[in-house]
Parts: sequence; structure tokens; C-alpha cells
Amino acid sequence: MIIADVLTGLLLAAALFFFVAGTVALFRFPDLYARLHALTKADNVGLGLAVAALMLQADRWTEVFKLALIWFLVLAASATVCFLIGNEAYRRGQQPWTCARDGESSRGTARPARPL
Repeated sequence: MIIADVLTGLLLAAALFFFVAGTVALFRFPDLYARLHALTKADNVGLGLAVAALMLQADRWTEVFKLALIWFLVLAASATVCFLIGNEAYRRGQQPWTCARDGESSRGTARPARPL
């Protein structure tokens, strides 16, 4: 059982890394769309690693199945909510951030993208 415990600890540490990375991205990225993307992806990977760690500690296959089902439902809900928030922001006129083009300074410049 010691191998399972060590692997569980490693998976939880990796999950913590992704949760922290998602939180840092939430504060550091320039616009709503980049923040949504980074936070959704990092949290989904972090949750997957945490669920995998819990699966290693489960006693029965039914518990493993329930954990996998919970993870699948959270993945579906997370992707759906991310899409709905991004779509509503775009509908209300929130333009994606674009970096400076050839030769221009990119410090502090946030220009709206051209409309589609």
C-alpha cells in the first residue's frame, strides 16, 4: 500500500500545482477570454489529478465509478459554463485582447480585435 500512498501524494501535489496555476492565470491574464480558457483548463486537469488520487484510495469499484462520474459531470458543466460566459461577454461587446503588431510596443497596449 505504500506505493499507492506515495502516488496519491504525488497526484495531489500535481493537482495543487494546476489549481495554483489557474488561480495565477485568473489574476495575470489580460482579458476575460484568456482567463476563462486558462482557468477552465487548469481546474479540469487539477480536478482530474485529485480524482485520480482519490480513486487510488477507494475501497470498492463503485466508489471509483462514482468519482469518475463526478469528474465527467464537472468537466461537462465547466465547459458549458465557460462557453456560456464567453458567448454572453462577446454578445455584449467584450472584445478579445490583441497584442501589438509588427514593430509596435506591446507594453500596456490592449486594442480590441476587429469584429468578425
